[in-house]
This record gives sequence, structure tokens and C-alpha cells, in this order.
Amino acid sequence: MELNLSPKFAQKIFEGEGGTYYSWSSSEYELLKEAKVGGGRLVLQPRGFAFPHYSDSNKIGYVLQGSARAQVILGGFSTEFNSRAYNLNNEEAEKLAKSQAGVLLIKLPDGQKMPQPCKNSTDKMVYNIDAASPDFHVQDAGLLTSLTEKKFPFIGEVELSAILVKLEGNAMSSPVYAADSSVRVIYVAKGSGRIQVVGINGASVLDTKLMAGHLCVVPRFFVASTIADGEGMEYLSMITAPQPLFGDFTGETSVWGALSPQVIQASLNLTPEFEQVFTAKIKKSTILVPPQD
Repeated sequence: MELNLSPKFAQKIFEGEGGTYYSWSSSEYELLKEAKVGGGRLVLQPRGFAFPHYSDSNKIGYVLQGSARAQVILGGFSTEFNSRAYNLNNEEAEKLAKSQAGVLLIKLPDGQKMPQPCKNSTDKMVYNIDAASPDFHVQDAGLLTSLTEKKFPFIGEVELSAILVKLEGNAMSSPVYAADSSVRVIYVAKGSGRIQVVGINGASVLDTKLMAGHLCVVPRFFVASTIADGEGMEYLSMITAPQPLFGDFTGETSVWGALSPQVIQASLNLTPEFEQVFTAKIKKSTILVPPQD
């Protein structure tokens, strides 16, 4: 079956006074089901409140803008269940069960106060990837910041990791692939650009436009590269491994550097002279490439 790698926008699931929730459905995006991953986008209005909810999977949340706090709300079960669970009389249980008529997202009344964030929990579970020192910063090209268990121990507990890429206008992120069979889920936060993906047989499987709000899945062992449009592009990649291992096609760590000249010549049908030019230029390149003159 031919893979459909086309990036997709999220579908609106709920909209209310407190905000809007969007989701990428695995029924609409088969790759999400195959990779056993999913995605959602929550937009809260001022004083919007998202109810606590249960999830059967680990998550990484990335705040695009603004700030928020949350508080647990009880209720939802019948009077009988609430009465027995919380040791309440019938009148108290009835009040608890019917006190909140809203669902999923509501707007808090003006003046209703919320608790301050718990510093211990914040330090353990929140990481400011935008303020972190980048792993790579190339002038006129952009920056790349990884978030792994080594930097943020809590992320190891959810067995995921992330990479934030910020490309300057017309800059490029060189081709890379996950060598550890992990899957990458890319969300475009700002700007626009282009992505090319090559499958394990060496054939191009995707060459398309990326826009803010797009979600794109890169399957196991597939190679992907991006180029930003003139206004630049920012995207977050969620990886299904806490310590992912990537293979580069450029720079000092390029996979080409591990091959003998004869193997490169035969693989790419190059003359010995051009193979030397190719190998030398690879070593001078970087994972983030500034725009061409």
C-alpha cells in the first residue's frame, strides 16, 4: 500500500467560550495509527479553562504563545457514585454532580482566582526549550535545539524526545534519518517552507509545501530535509525515543565519511576525481545551511 505522507491540518473537535480543541485523527492520517502516535492543539481564550482528563498515552506539550495554569475539578459521576466515593450525603453529592454544566473547555468567571504554579512540579515537568542553549547555531541559517533525557530527565519517563528547529529565510536543514527506528512527528509552529522525504529504497516519497499548523509524519528510517521560505520557518519534531540516534548526510559525521572512495564511486556512479570533490565538500557542510547567494 502506498504511503500518504502529505502534511495535514488538525480538525476542529470542540469550540466553546473558553477555547477550541483540534485533533489529528488516526482515521484520517493512517501513519499516526501505524506509528502509534497522535496529536492535538489546544487554543485557550483569556480565562479559558481546560478540564482535567485522562490519557492512555504519554505526551509532550509545546506552548506556542501565552501562559496558563490548571486546577482539578471533581464531579462528572452520578449522585450515588459521588456520595460513596467522596463520603458525601445525598444533598452534597447532588450539588457536586450538577455544579459544573460545562464540558471540556469553559471560561472562568472574572475574579475567580487560580492557584500559583507549584515550583517543584514546574522544575520537574516543564522545560523552556526556547531559552535553552542550541545544539547547533549557524549564522544566517538558524538554530537546532534538542530535548532529550540527558537535558531533561523527566522526558525519559515518557520515553519521548523533541527537537526544535528555527530556520532563517531560505535556509535549509540538511537530510537526516533516525537510525534507531524511531518515528518523527513534525509540527510547523511558524512560517512556511518545503519538505522532501526519501524512502528506504532511495525513492522520493514526498516533496511538498509546509505551512504553519501542518503536522507531518516521517516514518522509520526515512530521510527528511527542509528548506524555509523567505520569512523563515519554525517546527518542533517529536521523536518516539528518549535518546534518538540520527544519521547525518553532511558534515564531519556524515554517513558518507564511513564509506570507502570506491564504494561511493560505485554507489553514485562518480569518477574518482568527482568523488574527491564530493567528499571534501561534504565535510565542510553543516546540518543547517544558509541560503545560497
